[in-house]
Amino acid sequence: MGEWFAWLLNSAIWLQSLPWLLLVALIAPLALLGFWKQIYPHTPLVVLLLAPCLLSLGTLFRPEVFLVVATLDVALVLVAVADLLSLPPARSLEAERSTLRIVSVQQRHPVTLTVSNRSSRSWHVAIRDDVPQEFVATPDELVRRLPPRSRIVLHYEVRASRRGSFSMDRIYVRVRSLLGLWQRYLTYPAASVLHVYPDMKQLSEYAILARTNRLSLMGLRRMRRVGQDHDFERLRDYTPDDNYKHIDWRTTARRNKLTVKDYQTSQSQRIIFLLDCGRMMTNQAAGLSLLDHSLNAMLMLSYVALQKGDSVGLICFSDEIHNYVPPRGGMSQMNKLLHASFNRFPQLVESRYDQAFFYLSSHCKKRSLVVLMTNLIDEVNANQVERYLSTLVGRHLPLGVLMRDHQLFDAAAHPQPHESALYRAAAAAHILNWRQQVLTDLQHQGVLSLDVFPEDMTAPLVNQYLEIKARHLL
Repeated sequence: MGEWFAWLLNSAIWLQSLPWLLLVALIAPLALLGFWKQIYPHTPLVVLLLAPCLLSLGTLFRPEVFLVVATLDVALVLVAVADLLSLPPARSLEAERSTLRIVSVQQRHPVTLTVSNRSSRSWHVAIRDDVPQEFVATPDELVRRLPPRSRIVLHYEVRASRRGSFSMDRIYVRVRSLLGLWQRYLTYPAASVLHVYPDMKQLSEYAILARTNRLSLMGLRRMRRVGQDHDFERLRDYTPDDNYKHIDWRTTARRNKLTVKDYQTSQSQRIIFLLDCGRMMTNQAAGLSLLDHSLNAMLMLSYVALQKGDSVGLICFSDEIHNYVPPRGGMSQMNKLLHASFNRFPQLVESRYDQAFFYLSSHCKKRSLVVLMTNLIDEVNANQVERYLSTLVGRHLPLGVLMRDHQLFDAAAHPQPHESALYRAAAAAHILNWRQQVLTDLQHQGVLSLDVFPEDMTAPLVNQYLEIKARHLL
């Protein structure tokens, strides 16, 4: 026994002279497990290893304690190895994902995960999904106890922060060993594609308010339709905002309920949107890019126009033509407009108005309301917008939607500018005067224009369309 103890003591002294060898002997197996099998020590194992580490300090004062420390180390290693062997292989578990492909931006979207245990043991698992960076998952991790030969169904929600096409390729499962000393990370392929579209909440609000004749709550004005009172559309219940002249007394007597007639303007007209996706649409307003605000307003006006029987088309362009949706009628056209624009983002390139208007003239021969949605920054693009919109007068009805910059208007409206603020206010006022001159020149050439802040664009744009319909400008 004394010789055995002396040999152990000499071995310990030798290992102390080569500390790097001891370090490699401890780290190499752990690194190999992590790299090859994705297995890592768990918190309980780290806590247990602290006990022999603290006891080993006693060998500095009493060398005979070394045998106790060595015995404890060997026991812990045997327990750790035995617990390591209890980890399940990857084939013992299965994971699947089920979700709808269509997602609305900033809206909750449900996702279902199904995890199956094919082994005869129960496991403590933590599941994380392959959520893209632009999404927020609630909760971000699902922790469950998985009984033997069972299947559990888990639910969570994601919220997308921007439009676009995204993929979720894997499901990550972290499983603990029987004693909880080790944890293993397993990856299961599960491919899903999510298409994040603009929020369609405003369209449902419009449909509800239109049925109850309360569109004024959305900022839409009631237009006086010239010479259209003989174009009957439908009968509906009377509301306090209705003109009493439109009450159908015969139907009212039959139903014993006030009933009014609705009249419609001329249908089968065409609207074509020219959507600028270049560098001038990269600015931000109210947390969204100018292109996002333009898309929201475009989709809202498209919905209104399609409900009124008109045809709607779309051309997305920057330095090239990205998408073209031919003008069509019917509510199915909304799906085509959504699919053509949901994955379109502003690019840091110079927009080619000449290509866009040439493409318009070659593909759209019939008279249409052409709505150009862009932003004016300098004289170069302002001259191009003025030039190409004015060439449409007579053949089409051009409408230029130009978005304001909050910083310019805030700087020019500074209540008491001093020093550098005074120079900024003067420069902003000069730019706004130039901008107003551009709008005036467009109007003098017969081009309709709309100068609005991006976040307030939807209601004025729809009102402009309704006014055009009421005045028979098309």
